[in-house]
Amino acid sequence: MASAKGKSAAKSKPSAKTGAPANKSAQRQSPQPLQTKRLEIADIRYAVGAGWRDFLRRPLLSGFFGLFYCLFGIAFMAGLLWLDRVWLILPLAVGFPLVAPFAAAGLYDISRRLEQGEDFSWRDVFTVIWAQRNRELGWMAFVTLFVLWFWLYQARLLLAIFLQSLSFSSFERFIEVVASTSNGWLFLGVGTVVGAFWASVLFTVTVISMPLLLDRQVDFVSAMVLSVRTVFKNPVVMIGWGLIIAALMMLSMIPFFAGLIIVLPVLGHATWHLYRRAVAPSE
Repeated sequence: MASAKGKSAAKSKPSAKTGAPANKSAQRQSPQPLQTKRLEIADIRYAVGAGWRDFLRRPLLSGFFGLFYCLFGIAFMAGLLWLDRVWLILPLAVGFPLVAPFAAAGLYDISRRLEQGEDFSWRDVFTVIWAQRNRELGWMAFVTLFVLWFWLYQARLLLAIFLQSLSFSSFERFIEVVASTSNGWLFLGVGTVVGAFWASVLFTVTVISMPLLLDRQVDFVSAMVLSVRTVFKNPVVMIGWGLIIAALMMLSMIPFFAGLIIVLPVLGHATWHLYRRAVAPSE
């Protein structure tokens, strides 16, 4: 018995060369928590430049995601016009960029592979995207769609409060009512504030969590917490990045969503590189 205890104690003694315990399995079971780093405005410039270079390296594959998002937006708006739901067009135009982080999942994978110097095909990227249905990224998609649904519910409530006494049978008439009446201005002002609030909330919980969930095996709650910590640790940089994304996405939607073919891929790649600068590498 004494000799067995002596052998057991000997196994747990630190190594003379490394000072670490001989049994390393305990260390592997206790990974270091992810840490966020300080960001500067220069990091945004770097991320945008790196995103543009990634787009130029695989323009067809990257542009496919932008084209898909563009065609989806056109079809969605056409469906609303066909169903005579013209009042939904403006709120959905505001909420449309909210689901962009989830749509950019394939772009994160492209940047990750380019960063590692991998040789990959379209099939490799789409296989990774399909595999996310069994991972935590699916829960983040649920969070994104829930916020979008809640925003549309509030937009309908605001419409009932401010524009219930006015009639509009076409999108042009709806824009005329919103732009030329006092109730329309109130609807637009309050709706903009409410939409900006929900966009800020969703941006805060997804800007880091989306690429993180694609990159590492973590649960979606921890990913959202880390994303919030990153935004609060770097408020100026992250708010600036959010405003850049919002402005470019809205501008790219004006010519029948055509600008999204380039803007969405570049922003997706850039978000990946900003995430890599914001989250310390795992030990």
